[in-house]
Amino acid sequence: MPVLCFNSHVAYGYVGNDAAGLCLRRLGVEAWQIDTVALSNHPGYGACTGRVVPAADLRALVDGVAARGVLAGTDALLSGYLGAADQAAVVAHAARSLRAANPRALVIADPVMGDSGPGLYVGREVAQALAATVVPMADVVTPNAFELGWLTGRTVAGRDDALAAARELLAIGPDLVIVTSIPEGADSLGLLAVTTDRAWALSVPRLTFPVAPNGAGDALAGLVAAHLTRGAGPDQALAAAGNAIHRVLEATRDAGRRELALPAAQDALVEPGTRFAVTAL
Repeated sequence: MPVLCFNSHVAYGYVGNDAAGLCLRRLGVEAWQIDTVALSNHPGYGACTGRVVPAADLRALVDGVAARGVLAGTDALLSGYLGAADQAAVVAHAARSLRAANPRALVIADPVMGDSGPGLYVGREVAQALAATVVPMADVVTPNAFELGWLTGRTVAGRDDALAAARELLAIGPDLVIVTSIPEGADSLGLLAVTTDRAWALSVPRLTFPVAPNGAGDALAGLVAAHLTRGAGPDQALAAAGNAIHRVLEATRDAGRRELALPAAQDALVEPGTRFAVTAL
């Protein structure tokens, strides 16, 4: 069950492909990584070294994988962080190539743009390329509340806002929207899975950190991709991914870490438990 993964790579830490890929592999799903940037660490530290991978190099990697004749057996494409706007066209090219080889393959877009508080942390041209090129061609989109608001031009301040915005996003192409980090008062955050005719919700306690770790959205997108390619329904994927990420974040907090405690908490990826239940709306 291979997944072709476009995302960032860092030498130190767990974000991008280094978070999503670990989650996929721990659930028995192969992750074929195409790194959009290669950095020393997440830019959230205030400084990093490395480079954005040129779009032409990314396309050569896609075409090289396709030349092996393996796309017919590839179950999904997962797109995350883009380092430049022209990389969006490469993701679209890869999606077309994959669908030509395997019409049943899923295209999953995690539109990494920003978050509440910092706002956009990619260039506006990258966010616009994601909105115009990547999101409309996806089968599944996994934005956080801020990203969902940016994509739809809505304010997403709670569950009702998120539900309405997710349904608006479905109208441009995706079949499933999974929304994370929905504000639900001071003590909890919500997640939603929304299709054209159904919706499910999950609420988890809000955790506090001296400095919030990065990469939880990348990890959750990897988990969603793993569960969907293994045949889970939207509600099952939401329950498993939401419970697993909360346990990883608890382990991160308890260890006093700045980076996600993914290696230490990896068993929770496989056996997330059912502490937080999904509710049909």
